[in-house]
Amino acid sequence: MTGKRLLLAGAAATCGLILVAPQASAEVEPGGWTSHSPSFSVQERGCGQVDDLTFRLTCSTTSGDQRAERRYATYNGGTHQFEGYFRITAMSGTRISLKQTFRDGSSAGPYFMLAVERGGRLYAVHGGATVADGATVGTQVRVNTVHQVGTSHRTYINGSRRHTYDSPGGSYYDKFGAYRTNSGNGTATVQWSGIKFWRK
Repeated sequence: MTGKRLLLAGAAATCGLILVAPQASAEVEPGGWTSHSPSFSVQERGCGQVDDLTFRLTCSTTSGDQRAERRYATYNGGTHQFEGYFRITAMSGTRISLKQTFRDGSSAGPYFMLAVERGGRLYAVHGGATVADGATVGTQVRVNTVHQVGTSHRTYINGSRRHTYDSPGGSYYDKFGAYRTNSGNGTATVQWSGIKFWRK
């Protein structure tokens, strides 16, 4: 290989590293994050089925507890960031929750729920605000949530900040998968990938 070709190959390799680097450290807010791997449990209720990072609701019932998800360890205080990519591969139902931040302890219950309607609108279940459009079947979407306990909860879609909630103090945990909302129904299949957590 000539010297010129070697130079071009080296430049291409360098460019490749530059393009890949953000995938290895993709925090959406700057400074001071520490990567970690919280423990989780798999939850299947009703017709929910979990196969690694594939989550299915196999029935179209409009009642009952129908969910397939991972429930991560509880955190108290600090700032916590979640990142994951989801792709809906099948969806005959509507209003399926994909990512949740739950309160734990004496005030246990849903605090933030990101859901999708048939057609691809992403919305916040509590309040109904549109977070983004385009989460159609087959489209990969990146989700980041940054939860500063006692201050705010911020949601990013494909790297852009799209939603902010005030946050009271307390204990919380992350969940993701496929979860029938009170006004929704299956069926749906959702594949998640690239799951990461940071804290500071």
